[in-house]
Amino acid sequence: LRHEFYETDEKVTLSIFDRGADPAQVSIQFEPRKFTYTHGDKSLVLEPLKGQIDTEASDFTVGKVKVEVRLVKRAQGRWGSLVGDAPDPLTAPTVAASPEAATGTRKPPRKNWDGITTSILTSEKEKTTDEDPNVGGDSTLNSFFQKIFGDADEDTKRAMMKSYSESGGTTLSTNWDEVKKGKVEVKPPAGSEWKKWN
Repeated sequence: LRHEFYETDEKVTLSIFDRGADPAQVSIQFEPRKFTYTHGDKSLVLEPLKGQIDTEASDFTVGKVKVEVRLVKRAQGRWGSLVGDAPDPLTAPTVAASPEAATGTRKPPRKNWDGITTSILTSEKEKTTDEDPNVGGDSTLNSFFQKIFGDADEDTKRAMMKSYSESGGTTLSTNWDEVKKGKVEVKPPAGSEWKKWN
């Protein structure tokens, strides 16, 4: 099944494109490092997940075009991909007695760079968008618009695409009743002027 995802430090939002999925026949299983989706003879198994998920907090909704799954991460941070043999930050590595310890020659202990990075990132308090509107930059803005577009009904999506393309990227409307009446005007920001380059 075709699927795509985007993520924040707290969760992964997975879209599974299964048009007309019957909510009564959709079966989803959340396991700490495994995700299974089944609908009739269609299935999607993601294993091993890049990190552990909270099986109780994770949930999903079945829509007309896609099934949206929200995988809540047990440890904050970016995965970069859905699956992978990354070490699990939640399982502490076991330390066995090494032969060097018995003979008296010891290597200095290895630094846990993942742990150091995590502690630095968690100690720094991130600013909220209320404190600094530029927090996160383009990636935060893009994920915000992806979320609006992903959760929208067909009329809202149609309105967003029509208003954005007809206005040359200067207007983004979610009101289809208003947008369908005619061509959307170009409204450049104050102090600038719109020019057609052709």
